[in-house]
Amino acid sequence: MPTTPFPVPRSLRTSRGGAPAGAPLTTAVDPGLPAEGYRLRTGPEGVSIHHRDPAGLRYALQTLDQLRAGPDFPETGYDISDHPDFERRGFLLDISRDRVPTRRTLARWVDILSLARFNQFELYTEHTYAFPGHQRVWQDASPLTAGDLRWLDARCAAAGIDLVVNQNTFGHMERFLAHPPYAHRAENPDGFERGGTHHPPSTLAPTEDNAGFAHGLLTQITAQVRARRLNIGADEPFELGTGRSRERVERDGLGTVYFDYVTSVLRPWLDSGYTVQFWADVFARHPELLDRVPPGAIPVIWQYDAPEHVAAVREADGVEAVAWQRRGADLDRLHEGFAAHGRLLAQAGVPYWVAPGAGNWNGIIGRLDNAVENMVDAAEAGLAHGASGYLLTSWGDNGMWDAPSVAFGPAVFGGAASWCLESNRELDLGAVLDEHVLLDAAGLAGRVLVRLGGVYRLFGVPLLNGSPVARALFPDPSLPMPDLPAPTALDVAGGTLAECRLDLSAAEPAAADGDVVVRELLHAIDLAQFAVDLLRARTEAGGAADAIPAGAARRLLRRLDPLLAEQRACWLLRSRSGGLDDSLARIDTLRHQLLRAAHR
Repeated sequence: MPTTPFPVPRSLRTSRGGAPAGAPLTTAVDPGLPAEGYRLRTGPEGVSIHHRDPAGLRYALQTLDQLRAGPDFPETGYDISDHPDFERRGFLLDISRDRVPTRRTLARWVDILSLARFNQFELYTEHTYAFPGHQRVWQDASPLTAGDLRWLDARCAAAGIDLVVNQNTFGHMERFLAHPPYAHRAENPDGFERGGTHHPPSTLAPTEDNAGFAHGLLTQITAQVRARRLNIGADEPFELGTGRSRERVERDGLGTVYFDYVTSVLRPWLDSGYTVQFWADVFARHPELLDRVPPGAIPVIWQYDAPEHVAAVREADGVEAVAWQRRGADLDRLHEGFAAHGRLLAQAGVPYWVAPGAGNWNGIIGRLDNAVENMVDAAEAGLAHGASGYLLTSWGDNGMWDAPSVAFGPAVFGGAASWCLESNRELDLGAVLDEHVLLDAAGLAGRVLVRLGGVYRLFGVPLLNGSPVARALFPDPSLPMPDLPAPTALDVAGGTLAECRLDLSAAEPAAADGDVVVRELLHAIDLAQFAVDLLRARTEAGGAADAIPAGAARRLLRRLDPLLAEQRACWLLRSRSGGLDDSLARIDTLRHQLLRAAHR
């Protein structure tokens, strides 16, 4: 059977008669091919590659290596033509939600991204870079250093990937603003209310001084990488207009005040020849700003739930929908998917990117099928409405309890979908993971990852931005579980977890991190099973964790400490120690609820 390379090329034809051992390889530049495109032919006369540019040659040789590894190569001739759907194909890894990866983990990511043909890697930072002069902010975080970035930049460059700075400069600055020397920079030092819950200050006041402060941070970190690109963030400035900028917002409008500040951060970099991304969540809600986007600035539209999942929440029309509407979510727009804002930007002639999510966060074992649908929606809308880039995001909400390997599947699919959606839409993701990422001769580990990614749906409780597993482990009064799962649903979820555990015990991943993948996934299954048992106890009691019977609470508490010990051990196999205690503390709310129940 002919070998199908990954990503699946847009055109592949086979014939009898392959290239013999030692057959010549010829290459030629072909300006008529699309950017990064190539045509690869193999046959009795040898191997020929026509390529548009160095990237095209790189991808042709990558494909050739996969064909040569197939047993049919000496007997089968191949004629392959390929090029990408999107010029820029990026992957964002959040390293500011407590989990800072080791160099070994970063190198593993570069290998996976290279396989999936990403050409941009963004490390999202808030406080986890060792900024000179700001030690107070990062001293306990085990941050990346200048040396780490220079090392990673070199590895990325060797793999044909741009390492791009992604440093927030407006919202999500709470790790700075929590320290007295920075408190004066806050829009509202008293913090803010969101979804009925009080939060500490997170947004910089939109002042010239703060724009200069942000510029200083960007200058320090961009000096360590060679790419003339960066992402300044600027998403979710929740407090904007509630404090120091209140009068300006009342006079000029929130959109104008927001974009004046963003422009002041953008301008020096654009003037220096950089291409600068910024998140479009505020910008896209103010169409009056569309003609103000300066050349070189790229708004990035993000959405992390597939329209089908949004529809399920809307149709339920209950606690979940109300909770998100209180947080400011527009469920009608989310149901339209990426097309809603993409159409708007395309009509205005503004270059933009789409940014779906890997679905790894707030899930423990992921939400893979949501992620796949979300990624397909982003690619379809981006192609239909002229997006120039595609940025797959892997966030770390609630302390990034999910294992890195939970994001391997989404990364592989996202790379393939942004390379050529139509030929990779029906990708056998489990097989690709087993063959190319985990090297599992038993063909089990990748399939377990895929199956685990669908467990969240078995609970029968539609949620946004998370799964019932994470909602159970990290209770948030502003996002209560809308319904408790039915006992039969819990039985099905528990049975599926047990089957995945059994399959994983028989897996044979030969990748260098294969043993780590097995260990962290077994632990993720244990955490998910704990959540199933917790939800079962809550369902029987008809309430929150502090309402369950004392005996059940004590049994759950006895299981909790060993789970935390294994979480610590698995964390340290991939990630630095800074932030670990903060991440583990996210379980304290549940622990206290169980303690109250146990001592009732």
